[in-house]
Amino acid sequence: MLERLRTVLIGTSHSGNIGGVARAMHNMGLDDLALVAPRGEVIDQESISRASGADHLLHQARVSQTLDEAVADCTLVVGASARSRTLPWPMLSPRELAARLPDECRQEGARIALVFGREDSGLTNDELHRCHAHVHIPTNADFSSLNLAAAVQVVAYECRMAWLEQQASKAGSDHQKAEKPLASEEQRASHADLERYFAHLEQTLTTIGFHDPQKPRQLMARLRRLYLRARPRRIELNILRGILTATNKAVTDKAGPPPRP
Repeated sequence: MLERLRTVLIGTSHSGNIGGVARAMHNMGLDDLALVAPRGEVIDQESISRASGADHLLHQARVSQTLDEAVADCTLVVGASARSRTLPWPMLSPRELAARLPDECRQEGARIALVFGREDSGLTNDELHRCHAHVHIPTNADFSSLNLAAAVQVVAYECRMAWLEQQASKAGSDHQKAEKPLASEEQRASHADLERYFAHLEQTLTTIGFHDPQKPRQLMARLRRLYLRARPRRIELNILRGILTATNKAVTDKAGPPPRP
């Protein structure tokens, strides 16, 4: 289960924080580190020193320019957020998130992204809108600021505890059949699948006049929240895209060919 977890850091400005995160990950048995548009060096004396023996994670970390690229293959994307947002999103504590992991990992090839933002400003609204849910660490309200590595440590610890409980449960019930992986019809859509659907949906809604990009009214953000909460399967997403394609065709056929010059 721990091998399915990817820690994603966006816009990290201090190399030492990246090293500290690598150490926190290695402590808890996580080894998949992805960096999105880091604002400074990734591997230097400071990051290696702070990694304290986990610098191999720095050397194997994947660097991307966008969040979409970093989590394209992920079936669950969870963003760390310390702030309430104008548009409410499903919110989990680290323990609640960890409790979901055994079921999330039933799918063959499942990958879960734990996304953390910039040291000074966290994740943007657009980045949070690309997440299925948000995870919030219930810190002291009078002093809620957490170091990036400390935040990763807390979330990673809860994930490890869930994994240990899973291992203990397996060891105590060897006579029982292992839980079957999800059938192909139940495979959840990946982040890349969903982003293609959202682009298709926005284009169709604009074509039929339901959505005005100049006056968005948070329409797409609200629809994102709806579909990300619903966790559509791949086959369901294919059906939805088929409906959009048929809708576009019907509108085009009704309008007729463009006038000849």
